[in-house]
Parts: sequence; C-alpha cells; structure tokens
Amino acid sequence: MLEPLVTIGRLARAADVNVETVRYYQARRLLPVPSRGTRAFRYYPLALVERIYFIKRAQELGFSLEEIGELLRLHAGTDRVAIRQVANRRLTQIESKLEDLTRMRDALRALIEACHRASNADSCPIIEALAPRKRSAR
Repeated sequence: MLEPLVTIGRLARAADVNVETVRYYQARRLLPVPSRGTRAFRYYPLALVERIYFIKRAQELGFSLEEIGELLRLHAGTDRVAIRQVANRRLTQIESKLEDLTRMRDALRALIEACHRASNADSCPIIEALAPRKRSAR
C-alpha cells in the first residue's frame, strides 16, 4: 500500500506548525525536500508529521537543531552510546545553566533583601549594583 502524500500546507497543519517552520526544517536538513517530478506541487509523505513531532519534542527538551539533526541521524536507535553522548552533552549544558540561574537568583534575592533593609536616605542597593562603576583615573 502506498503511503499517503500531502502538500506542504496539509503537512504543516497535521503537525500543528506553520509552513515556514517546515521550510526552515528543510533548510536545516532536518526534513527532506521532495522533488516536484511531473507535478506542479511537491508532495510530502504524511509520515513526516512524526518526524516534525520528534523535532518539536527535542526542542522542548532544549536540544539545539544541530543536536536534533544528530539524533535524527541516530534515529534507528542502534547506536545507544552515541545517543547517550548527545543526551549527556545536553544534560551537562542544562546543569550548567541551572547553576548560573541559581547564582543569579541568590544574588538578586540578596539585593532585594538589602534594598528592603536600607534606610530611605540610602540609595537602593539594586540600583547601585546595576549602575556602571566609575573608573579611577590613571
């Protein structure tokens, strides 16, 4: 039985994305570009909807499009070592960002508390921390 073919518009609607997203994924080589053949329009296999869902889910987990491309190339799932390496790299990036965000949160909390404790005559520690520091003349 032949796989159903659809236009780019129908593919985009079925995948709940816009046509520009499909074209962008094609430009990034995450989706194939079918030939026109003898037809006026390009027709896409409806199965590409699942591939678009895969890309969107991977993006939601924070994978870059380059990493998603790598995962798609490994999609057969037989090279689990390579798949784990991609996922571990992403996990390391996420953990690093979490550490940075934790430091920023703690610094901002401390500034808010210092501003709350400061007297009305003092300038706000938040503004002082954000203002450019005067450089000493050399």
